Amino acid sequence: MMTGFPTLLYKEVLRFWKVGFQTVAAPVLTALLYLLIFGHVMDQRVRIYDSVSYTAFLVPGLVMMSVLQNAFANASSSLIQSKMTGNLVFVLLPPISYLEFFAAYVLAAVTRGVVVGAGVLVVTWPFVELAVRDPLWIMLFALAGSAILGTLGMIAAILAEKIDQVAAFQNFLIMPLTFLSGVFYSVHSLPAFWQGVSHFNPVFYMIDGFRYGFFGVSDVDPRMSFAVVAACLAAVSAMALALLKSGYKLRN
Repeated sequence: MMTGFPTLLYKEVLRFWKVGFQTVAAPVLTALLYLLIFGHVMDQRVRIYDSVSYTAFLVPGLVMMSVLQNAFANASSSLIQSKMTGNLVFVLLPPISYLEFFAAYVLAAVTRGVVVGAGVLVVTWPFVELAVRDPLWIMLFALAGSAILGTLGMIAAILAEKIDQVAAFQNFLIMPLTFLSGVFYSVHSLPAFWQGVSHFNPVFYMIDGFRYGFFGVSDVDPRMSFAVVAACLAAVSAMALALLKSGYKLRN
């Protein structure tokens, strides 16, 4: 019989899997439409790297964007819905530590992010010639990036009191960070000022490092990118754990 952490993790994974048409298939279709539209319009006009077509360049960015956005959506939607409906009490009453609570929600978010990302990669692969140069970097950035966004989803849901506050967090922070991180372009194509600004965006390092795993080229050394991502993961995890330990807006 499952207890504690594995039960909560199972519940969170089952929650999104039961409505997979909405939580998995829909974002995969959205990413495919991005590829077909942008690839058709830009493929013959833009070349980011000498040996990589624009469509091929676009695919890893779309995969990682889908991973990040869906990891955030999973943790934030689950927690805010539980708060609003009042059934969060059934999670808080059992003897589950705040560390187990944190791990279950984040791992479920990572699971959804990776599943959606894999789906995007599968449906877009036939449209491009895409090689995998370094799968270790791909896995590291996908897992660390989805963990960061899953943790941010938890933080947003803890601080929010209603769904539209979480939506505002996603629309005014998460969406701009992902769209302005080099998904559709290389930061080297920007003016010098905006190149500098882009380097303050942590999502840029996630996508740039993830893309390095496919092409072996990137705007920033992947070791530096992963150091930034790891530092961000440590920071947001510390914040989320502090909120969970205090019970802020959860137990009070």
